[in-house]
Amino acid sequence: MKDNQRIETRCLHAGYEPKNGEPRVLPIVQSTTYKYESSEAMAKLFDLEAEGYFYTRLQNPTNDMVAAKIAALEGGVAAVLTSSGQAASFYSVFNVAAAGDHVVASAAIYGGTFNLFSVTMKKLGIDFTFVSPDATREELDAAFKENTKAVFAETLSNPSLTVLDIEKFAAAAHAHGVPLIVDNTFPTPINCRPFEFGADIVTHSTTKYMDGHATSVGGVIVDSGNFDWTANDKFPGLTTPDDSYHGIVYTERFGKGAYITKAVAQLMRDLGSIPSPHNAFLLNLGLETLHLRVERHCQNAMRVAQFLEAHDKVSWVNYPGLPGNKYYDLAQKYMPHGTSGVISFGVKGGRAAATVFQDSLRLATIATHVADCRTCVLYPAGTTHRQLTDEQLIACGVPDDLLRLSVGIENVEDILEDLAQALEKC
Repeated sequence: MKDNQRIETRCLHAGYEPKNGEPRVLPIVQSTTYKYESSEAMAKLFDLEAEGYFYTRLQNPTNDMVAAKIAALEGGVAAVLTSSGQAASFYSVFNVAAAGDHVVASAAIYGGTFNLFSVTMKKLGIDFTFVSPDATREELDAAFKENTKAVFAETLSNPSLTVLDIEKFAAAAHAHGVPLIVDNTFPTPINCRPFEFGADIVTHSTTKYMDGHATSVGGVIVDSGNFDWTANDKFPGLTTPDDSYHGIVYTERFGKGAYITKAVAQLMRDLGSIPSPHNAFLLNLGLETLHLRVERHCQNAMRVAQFLEAHDKVSWVNYPGLPGNKYYDLAQKYMPHGTSGVISFGVKGGRAAATVFQDSLRLATIATHVADCRTCVLYPAGTTHRQLTDEQLIACGVPDDLLRLSVGIENVEDILEDLAQALEKC
C-alpha cells in the first residue's frame, strides 16, 4: 500500500494486498492451527525468533490483516484485535501496569470502563486516580505519582460527549514519562487521529462504528510507535528480559513493535481474548464503508441536534458540533469534519418523561448498543451506568435525566418525524 493513500482509500485497500490469482476479498482463515514441515521451524515461532502462525489464540492471518488496516487508518505502526472493547481497554493498560502501579484516568469515560478500572483492576493491585477531563495542567500534574505508568482518556466520551484536549493530556503524560492511551471509538480515525496530537496508544470498541452493523463484538489496540519505552525505568516489562521467552527484551528485539508484540506474546498467550476470524472478516466489511457511514451519521446528527435544541419539550442538548456547545472549540480543533452520530439530551419532566419518550418511539429502538447504522436510544443512568453512585455519575458527566441518542443513517426526515411524535407524548 502506498504511504500517501488517503484514508478513504485505506478503508478499502489497507491491510490485505492480494497477489496474482489470490482472492480479491479478504479471506477467512478459519483454523486453530497451522502446519509446519519441521520441529525446528515450530520451535523458532515459540521462541519469537521467526514470524508466522502456530495457534489462533495468539495470532491469525485474517485477524492480523484487519488489525493492519486499522493501524493504517490511525497512522500507527502495529495493532492487535481483541474480543471486545473492554478487553482492549484492559490490555492497553495491563500491558504497562502491574500490581503496585498507578494510572491517571479521565473521569469522563464509559461506565463499563470506569468499573473495570475502579473495581476489577483495583483487585489486581492497580490504583487509579480519576481527574476531570477539564482539569487544568496544574490539576493534572497533581494527580501523578512516582509509580504512575499511563494516562487513559476518551477522545469523545460515552455518553457525556466531552471532547478531550488531547494535546494537554499528552503533554502532562509525557512530562511525567508515561504514555497517553486514548479510546477513539466515537470519532473513529475518519474524524480524529489522536497520534497527530501526541497520543501514544489508541483503543477502539470496534463493535461500534467500525463494525457499523451490530453484528460483532470486538476491540483493537493501536500503537503509534512514538513513545520511547527506554527513556526511563518505568517499563521493565518492555525493557528487561522476559524469562518466559528465554530472556528476550522486547524493545531490543522488536523496536517500534515492542508494545504490540508484548501484548500478543504475553497477554494473548495467557488470557486469550481474541476475536474469531469470522468476526474479523465482518469487521473488515464494516471498515470498507466506514468513511461513507461516518459522514452520513454526522450529517444526520447535526440535523437532529438542531431539531432537539429548538423543541420546547427538550430541556437541554449536548452535541459538540453545535455552536455554543461547551466543547465546540475543541471539537473544531480535533474533529473539524464532525464528531459522531451520538447526541445526549434531556426531556422536560425528568426520568418519567424520558421513559414515555423512549417507549413512544417507532423507528428508533431502545438498545444497549450505540453507534451502528440504525437509530437507537438509551437511558444510561438506568442501564450502562447503573452500577455507579450518584457522585460517580456526576463525575462521569451523566446527569439523571440524560438520554443517549445514537443517530443512524436512515433518511433524516424519518428520524425527525419519529422524534417529533414521541416528544408530543411526553
